[in-house]
Amino acid sequence: MTSDWELPGPVTSHQSPVTLRRDEVAVKVGILGCGFIGRIHALDVKSDSRVALVGVADTLPQAAQRLATEVNTKPLPSLEALLDAGIEALYVCTPNTLHLEPVLRGLAAGVHVFSEKPMATSLADAWKIREAARRGRRIYQLGFNRRFANVYRFAKQMIDEGRITPLLAQLKHNRGELKQPPWTADPSVTGGYLYETPVHLFDMSRFLLGDVVELQGWARRSVYQELDGFVVLLRCAGGAVASLTSVAHTSWLFPYERVEIYGAHKTVVTEELERAWFSPGMRDQVEAVDCFQMPFEQKWGYAMEDRFFIDACLGERPPAVTADDGYKATELVEACYQAVKTERLVTLPLAEPKTA
Repeated sequence: MTSDWELPGPVTSHQSPVTLRRDEVAVKVGILGCGFIGRIHALDVKSDSRVALVGVADTLPQAAQRLATEVNTKPLPSLEALLDAGIEALYVCTPNTLHLEPVLRGLAAGVHVFSEKPMATSLADAWKIREAARRGRRIYQLGFNRRFANVYRFAKQMIDEGRITPLLAQLKHNRGELKQPPWTADPSVTGGYLYETPVHLFDMSRFLLGDVVELQGWARRSVYQELDGFVVLLRCAGGAVASLTSVAHTSWLFPYERVEIYGAHKTVVTEELERAWFSPGMRDQVEAVDCFQMPFEQKWGYAMEDRFFIDACLGERPPAVTADDGYKATELVEACYQAVKTERLVTLPLAEPKTA
């Protein structure tokens, strides 16, 4: 297995990629939000010879200055300053609840937009972004990095090649705590626990098993001031049935993220983003993928998702994670909260928001 694998399966989009001007030496990129994930993307795009990193912006001047110094670019105070600097592509790496405005403004300004997950923290806001992306002629790509991680691409390849047909599955994503950083326990920043890292596993359920048509869930508030433990049952259009569990107070016992997919005497297992196995039969040799020694940005999929975004900006491919993907992941989170609140089975798709 190599880091140059292409994403398995077709990539579809409502968007038509728009090629940037070929007289430009590089794609002019700006990054909004200079925290942990903004730094990861800044380092990635800085290493891409097709990119000119024009500037990084943050509401905290010291954060912008620190990252600008590290990647040798300009610290800027705002989205307006990035747009004024002539960027052609924008990375939105702000807190979860602050994605809507910069994404819409970026698309309206005619720049390509890469938005970190989640797409939004309500279905109404996700609808607004999806419709803006559909109307526009610029690229919108969402940061579901697990789709690009080697262990999940391995699992997806086994499915797409017909080596295993998913019948049942278990998906687990736990957090050891919501203490570091402190904002992870603040729903006004995260949008709710499920919109933090668990949203990745809702996306993985679609990526690996197909669209979800029914969902039922239970939750409790145990340690923090919000619902912090979930057990969810999913029924997929293709017939697979899955459970998804996520708890926010487990300690960081390995593996805190694990997926098991069961076929007819066949199994695929992933453990965090470190390793994966495929058992093709009861007496066959197990195939293994071990990513332990890989660089973080490759193992976690960040390097590939950033490369694919720049490819899309140059008109070389459609966006690898689309606005429709983001909307459906948001829909799954909202359906889960709805199921917990009503204590009833929820059928998908949900009714679309009546908003402009």
